[in-house]
Amino acid sequence: MNSVLPGAPWLIAHRSMLGINQPYKLTLNHQDYVLWQTTKGKIKALSNVCPHQQAPLSNGWICPDHDVIVCPFHTLTFNDQGQLCRDGKPEGRPLVNSLELIVKDDFIWTYGGHEPRLPIPELHQQLVSDYEFVGVAVSRAIQGDFLSNVLINYDYNHQNGTHRDVLRIKDNYVSLFEQDGYQATVIQGLNRTDNSWQELVGNPALLLLPKKYEIHLDYEFPSTTVVRTSLPTGNLIQMHLLYPESFDVTRTIVLVFAQFKYSFLKAFSSAILKGVALVVEQDAAAIEMSYPRQIPKIRLPNEEILAYAERLYRDW
Repeated sequence: MNSVLPGAPWLIAHRSMLGINQPYKLTLNHQDYVLWQTTKGKIKALSNVCPHQQAPLSNGWICPDHDVIVCPFHTLTFNDQGQLCRDGKPEGRPLVNSLELIVKDDFIWTYGGHEPRLPIPELHQQLVSDYEFVGVAVSRAIQGDFLSNVLINYDYNHQNGTHRDVLRIKDNYVSLFEQDGYQATVIQGLNRTDNSWQELVGNPALLLLPKKYEIHLDYEFPSTTVVRTSLPTGNLIQMHLLYPESFDVTRTIVLVFAQFKYSFLKAFSSAILKGVALVVEQDAAAIEMSYPRQIPKIRLPNEEILAYAERLYRDW
């Protein structure tokens, strides 16, 4: 079956998303896989289909004595090479396909079995080395094709409408757009109006946002948009990750990192995650309610950034 952008590096999970000895299911380009993390921190991955009677291995469990996964139907066990095991000892050739992973710090990458066309980016480790991990704000399947999900992260005109009842942005501008192959940098300025007290009570993270601020965006096409914000209370990083589950379903994951100026501000961590998740839900709703893509008959400012992203996708 054809894949979306074969050969792209996909950041499919953060280590914090994987419990110890707990199967974790993911879908990438129409294929289901099961991941698990051992007590020693090793991360392993197999096709999710048991070769006996096609049970989902992710519904099974991990045997920690031998680091093997157990099928939930007939308790057959398989190691990370896909070999059938008895008492932890492999027997014969692999029967289950394994998924090659590249683990860098806490970031888990894969090419999904394709020949690499781009290297694993260094941006992620470089940005967060001095930041505290706040958490996973959202991991969500969006009913929309991959290109639509990519483009909303390059769209600098939708905040006033899509996020009007959260961010209260009255106007925004792009002061910098630089591109270098599959990497790009954007600086955007935002001006906000006041939130109501009801909105502040419902979303305390809005208390951290000033009326006027800039965001610095770093792009690693096709998987990553990093939003960096410097606030009076500290610095915030939102790492928006995308990968295709199928041609019409896209997984979005958002990781949040912070540098808090004062330790008491850590009490806002859950509110920050909730606020980021709300913005993602609004983007998801915008994608899922839209009709199939057509050639636009109206052009807005800064849409050359959209054209850049779409060109990368079309020319892949």
